Amino acid sequence: MLSALREDALGTTGDGFVLRLSLPWIRSLPLWSLTELEVTIDGCPEPRLRIEMGGRAIAPPDLADEPGWWFVQDRLVLRGDQTVLPGDHEVSVSFYLVVPYLQAGPDGPLRLPFRFDRTLSLNDPSALTTVALDVA
Repeated sequence: MLSALREDALGTTGDGFVLRLSLPWIRSLPLWSLTELEVTIDGCPEPRLRIEMGGRAIAPPDLADEPGWWFVQDRLVLRGDQTVLPGDHEVSVSFYLVVPYLQAGPDGPLRLPFRFDRTLSLNDPSALTTVALDVA
């Protein structure tokens, strides 16, 4: 299985954290394929999770109205308000992927649950490297 949380996925900003989420699927998918996204850091859920898209921040449910694609080589940039200090953090991400080209029966396309748990290190809280392949 492909991992959605790479070693460099966690970063920090002046007002919270960023988490770069990789697509754990073999093909690119429409952005609306990502549903029921939840993030916890050190056991604390992030209630104000946003996705940064082309200079704007949108709530995860608003992906349903986005026309773009989540390409295999891209990472979605998730932002939250929790303060993340230097050191190791237990990060958990859960979501569903709707695979529009695979029918699961008469009710519609295949809907796959995903959950990723990983200890991620934040050694330099001021280092927030821009990744060229983040979804814009």
